[in-house]
Amino acid sequence: MPVVAITLPDGSVRKFPGPVTGAALAADIGPGLAKAAIAAKVDGAVWDLTRPIEQDAKVAIVTRKDDDATVYDLLRHDAAHVMAAAVKELYPETQITIGPNIEDGFFYDFSRATPFQPDDLVKIEARMKEIVQRDVPVTREVWQRDKAVQYFHDMGEKYKAEIIASIPSHEDVTLYRHGDFVDLCRGPHLPSSGKLGGGFKLLKLAGAYWRGDSKNEMLQRIYGTAWRDEKELNAYLTRIEEAEKRDHRRIAKEMDLFHFQEEAAGMAFWHPNGWTLYRALEDYIRARLRKADYQEVRTPTLMDRTLWEQSGHWEKFGHHMYTTESEERTFALKPMNCPGHIQIYKQGIKSYRDLPYRMAEFGACHRYEPSGALHGLMRVRGFTQDDAHIFCTEAQITPETKSFCDLLLDVYKDFGFRDVRVKFSDRPKVRAGSDETWDRAEAALRNAAQAAGLEVTLNPGEGAFYGPKLEFVLRDTIGRDWQCGTLQVDFVLPERLGAQYTAEDGTRQRPVMLHRAILGSLERFTGILIEHYAGKFPLWLAPVQVAIATITQDGDAYANQVSARLRAAGLRVTLDLANEKINYKVREHSLAKVPVLLAIGKREAEQETVSIRRLGSDGQEVLALSEAVARLAAEARVPGQ
Repeated sequence: MPVVAITLPDGSVRKFPGPVTGAALAADIGPGLAKAAIAAKVDGAVWDLTRPIEQDAKVAIVTRKDDDATVYDLLRHDAAHVMAAAVKELYPETQITIGPNIEDGFFYDFSRATPFQPDDLVKIEARMKEIVQRDVPVTREVWQRDKAVQYFHDMGEKYKAEIIASIPSHEDVTLYRHGDFVDLCRGPHLPSSGKLGGGFKLLKLAGAYWRGDSKNEMLQRIYGTAWRDEKELNAYLTRIEEAEKRDHRRIAKEMDLFHFQEEAAGMAFWHPNGWTLYRALEDYIRARLRKADYQEVRTPTLMDRTLWEQSGHWEKFGHHMYTTESEERTFALKPMNCPGHIQIYKQGIKSYRDLPYRMAEFGACHRYEPSGALHGLMRVRGFTQDDAHIFCTEAQITPETKSFCDLLLDVYKDFGFRDVRVKFSDRPKVRAGSDETWDRAEAALRNAAQAAGLEVTLNPGEGAFYGPKLEFVLRDTIGRDWQCGTLQVDFVLPERLGAQYTAEDGTRQRPVMLHRAILGSLERFTGILIEHYAGKFPLWLAPVQVAIATITQDGDAYANQVSARLRAAGLRVTLDLANEKINYKVREHSLAKVPVLLAIGKREAEQETVSIRRLGSDGQEVLALSEAVARLAAEARVPGQ
């Protein structure tokens, strides 16, 4: 029997006379690790501790103390199985379907004639804790497909039998057994139910169509979350409670920013306050792009399908595109701006002296999103991108990447985001261009990121269909991550759409196309900002910067003078002369998140002063009008301008 050599993370090698499991390896290293082990990483892939390692490999033992996404994936995957087991124990007539782990949690879809009620979640969660206390072993079994189909069919689990029957007949399937509960699963899993611990909670009920198809029957979905321990669980529950308070849709009502309605699902109706905020955002980024030597353009929203076919979008992205027919031609609303920008680039002969050529557009785009996926400003069908494309030579990729990253990080700081992570997304399964082209593009972007001093983590298979990309992820005030900015290196579209330039030696060459965005979509970024600040914007961004509220009618004339002075200084002002008590006015403007309130009565009018109240503060400051105007104007100055 051949010797199996295991290389550990510290570089040391342990040899075994034959196949060795992760559990045996952990025990060989020491009893403490054997007790703490929950899985093994074998050449980077996560395996069950009981799965034999039959050949030489690099192996790391995973424990729940590891600060690794692998740990959370395992916990949430097991929590889904334990939940399904609990449901089957409590409600045996229920059929199980699909139950994956998701970001921050897990869910499982069930078929049951009687709808689950919120009280049922309490019972299910209690039974889950019982299963954890039993500490039943979790075992992996490999079955012949047809045997597995028959097994689940005989149990009355038609959904599970249907899933397995869709697997090619010559393939074996993997099942996992948690005590008496058996489920189809690729794994891996924890070694026993007790390893799950108590850091889980069931959160809510929802409906879901079988296999996501509205033509199929409606199932019942139970969502939950799972963490390494109760401390992490409680921190998460606090975070989602805070997130509910910050929900941009709720705050939008308080601040009168926007609304949605079914007649234009997924498209915002912007109210005056919301549009003021939107335009402040757009004006800011437009000024930054102008300083960075971008030329702003505008391309058609509706273009013939032949252009989208030529670019490859029709094949790769067509299911997300809105189309219309006219004069026996098919047109599509643009889901993105890049093909239109290439058409502008192609007008006239371009020389190497013209490169880099930076073209920006606040492009109105439309993409079909299923109605169930729509979520306020965060997931819409109509949106505007702060989109730009840089046409450059291959040698210019690195300096252009560095300049863009400097600009992007500086912009994020102005909005209060200082914790920014970068992901490197390489080639997806469905893509355009040869492997050789992708090799060049990925190498160029990787080298450029390194030159820009970026620390990146790999996001495998998530590149655009035409090129690899950097994804910039912001962390907000309450610790949530938002992917916003992107930079993509594209050798494909310039080739497909015939973009050229005349090189120094007189030959015709293809430019490289850098697709880049900082905010991403203005709609979504606005939603992120609302939740990041909980509507309490810095003065330069607030849609209404100053509210002037009179204490008595004696102050009305002076209040109008104050309003005129502030408006002349460039501030956005609302004037409240209503016949209401000042406490009522303070409460109303505080609810609307106006950052500064000037209270004006007879005394202020006589002394030409104002009493300044800041949002969230009970105190006030009395200043001469001229000083107040100067101070507020300086505070409201747009960063970088």
